[in-house]
Amino acid sequence: MSYRIGIDVGGTHTDAVLLDKDYNVVSKTKSATTEDVSSGIYKAMREVIANSGVPREQIHYAMLGTTHCTNAIVERKRLNEIAVIRIGAPATLAVKPLIGVPQDLRERLGKHVYLVRGGHEFDGREIAKLDEEELVRIAKEIKEKVNSIAVTSVFSPVSKEHELRAAEVLQEALGEDLPISLSHEIGSVGLLERENATILNAAVVNVAKATAEGFVNALQEEGINAKVFFGQNDGTLMNVEYAMKYPILTIACGPTNSIRGASYLTGLSDALVVDVGGTTTDIGVLINSFPRESSLAVEIGGARTNFRMPDLVSIGLGGGTIVRIKEDGSFTVGPDSVGYRLPEKGLVFGGDTLTTTDVAVALGKANIGDPEKVAHLDKVLLEKVYGRIVGIVEEAIDKMKTSADPVPVILVGGGSILLPDRLKGASEVICPGDFGVANAIGAAIAQVSGQIERVFALDELGREQTLELAKSIAVSEAIAAGADPDTVEIVDVEDVPLAYLPGNATRVRVKAAGVLAVNMEEVH
Repeated sequence: MSYRIGIDVGGTHTDAVLLDKDYNVVSKTKSATTEDVSSGIYKAMREVIANSGVPREQIHYAMLGTTHCTNAIVERKRLNEIAVIRIGAPATLAVKPLIGVPQDLRERLGKHVYLVRGGHEFDGREIAKLDEEELVRIAKEIKEKVNSIAVTSVFSPVSKEHELRAAEVLQEALGEDLPISLSHEIGSVGLLERENATILNAAVVNVAKATAEGFVNALQEEGINAKVFFGQNDGTLMNVEYAMKYPILTIACGPTNSIRGASYLTGLSDALVVDVGGTTTDIGVLINSFPRESSLAVEIGGARTNFRMPDLVSIGLGGGTIVRIKEDGSFTVGPDSVGYRLPEKGLVFGGDTLTTTDVAVALGKANIGDPEKVAHLDKVLLEKVYGRIVGIVEEAIDKMKTSADPVPVILVGGGSILLPDRLKGASEVICPGDFGVANAIGAAIAQVSGQIERVFALDELGREQTLELAKSIAVSEAIAAGADPDTVEIVDVEDVPLAYLPGNATRVRVKAAGVLAVNMEEVH
């Protein structure tokens, strides 16, 4: 038998599941997310293995969806010492790197910023020859001062030539081991947003490395020699090497794991997914079994970026959200929460704080804790509070819909016991079995994907051949990330003509996904 572990870190709980080869849940657990994140992961992992009674040598895969990189950026902690190199002088001197980024983050990441001659026009013509001598000089200056580099060249999604050459020059001078993030591999067209995404990627390389190594070591200490994969934010997986190169892709992988888990548990490929945690509720959209992507620039830790992110609405409402009732009978719901301290703070557990969970229990809509402890509360007022709770979610559902027609809504997450089985705008409300650990299941069952987003000139190859070329690149990316070549298929194709570019230019985005490559020789 072959088993797999899926672990997902949320703001309140770290959930873990153990699945057999047919993806049946063998054991599951929830433990509080810890301040350092890692110890909570190891605790959940040990519990789920101990509860299952499965022989450790039969656990061949371990999948982790983690918030380590997000937290590092938001908290400005544990970030790499980076150098920022923009290839684009003299064309881009007016707007400096890291402009518009919050000052504390700019001070932290902007100590070594360089502008180098080179880059391309939007039609692929060279603005200026790449100044390799300047790159060699920079390398000497930053040697032993930085441990990660972000390189961004103007219009590199059109021509990546200068970024690739810059990486070669820098590695010759500084060694092969120094991580270099190249913007054409991370963001799309839009210099400042792509540059920010690349800078953030370079800044969290160490965090990703420490997380990966810690997870692998924790598994080995348990006697498990499994292949490790990280969840990425399009609902698919990447192997450890890939994750260390593109750690920024782990940002927002939690909600996407829940969306994928919801799809798997219900068998639905198109629906709205409402994931209710202890602190927040995330609402996303399933299209063809994958999360819908956002088409907007996304802020991370205050920096505008344009790499792919799931389209989500997050609201400050969860199982631990605090309800305050004033003397005049008016009330507020959240947005603050007792979070993972719900089992000690909530009234039904003998605590002193009125939460949304207490409201649901008092009205007989949920059955946890001791209902006697909330029996004294004014039911008429609580009905109004409950109406507000449901209204907040219905409003968010309405924001995420693309038409007025009712759509199926899937409820997952431990806090989803708060919500009723009918919601405005929903054709049906489904709460599947194992709803509380849908996120960890999503991590465990996820496929491996590869994606390409690039500007092509259709005059060179014609539309059909250009799309075929893009598809083959996406397939090879998926295989590089750990997918079984025989199972990879194209799951998404988008091409947008760029009327302002010569050569009949089109921005093409293709995504391919496949099942994890089963290579047991590597495991044993």
